[in-house]
Amino acid sequence: MKRTHLPLNGLRVLDAAARHLSFTRAADELAVTPAAVGQQIRALEDTLGVVLFRRTTRGLELTPEAEAGLAPLRAGFLQFEDAVRAMQAGQSSKSLTIAAPRDVTEKWLMPRLAAIAASDPDLRFSLIASDEGLDFTEANLDLAIRWGDGPGGLEGEAIESDGMIAIGPEDAPLIAWPGAPEEGTPLVRVTDAGLAIDAVAAGLGRATVPQLLAERDLAEGRVVATGEAVPSRMGYWLVAPLPQWRQQKVKALVEALGG
Repeated sequence: MKRTHLPLNGLRVLDAAARHLSFTRAADELAVTPAAVGQQIRALEDTLGVVLFRRTTRGLELTPEAEAGLAPLRAGFLQFEDAVRAMQAGQSSKSLTIAAPRDVTEKWLMPRLAAIAASDPDLRFSLIASDEGLDFTEANLDLAIRWGDGPGGLEGEAIESDGMIAIGPEDAPLIAWPGAPEEGTPLVRVTDAGLAIDAVAAGLGRATVPQLLAERDLAEGRVVATGEAVPSRMGYWLVAPLPQWRQQKVKALVEALGG
């Protein structure tokens, strides 16, 4: 069944004018001019095909047609308010769903989420291993972490990083991963930078990886850098579509992650 188009602005003006029985006081409430209220009422009367107000010696009066519709109209506005509050309830939710590559989750995200959770015990996280084609709506995502040279058409902030860093003995065989600089024929290929770091730690060779992912292993002495980090146009980004990006809980998480 096709829904009737509702002149919501005119109905809102009708409600105010009916409560005050005055276009002037209704205009004050709605922060418009009395003339604008009169125009809205006349337009609403034309749309509905009924007269809503009559002027008498005692002032403005509602017609029986207007009185007949006021109770359900006001009940409808209350339901609208309930609907808005229900939709806004997610803003105060403490549950966040985050998609990130496996190695980013293990090497960088997990320790930071642990620190964030320690500061707010009501927080709850759902973590999803991501790929570039993951749909935000279908996966009910709040935020994602992606590798690239920008947010890729989404809202986003770059995660601060020094760039790429070489780890492992300089004369060791090469360990390659998708996204690594091409340096020759590798001894072994792995699926991500995190596994490349672990392969270096295991003594398999050397690799060039994002400094962001290697910083904990470097600090713990599992791997050793063979030079300074080099700036790179590629990096990790915190991203989300605009509706999710505007959520207060997402804004707070981005800030806490240091994006």
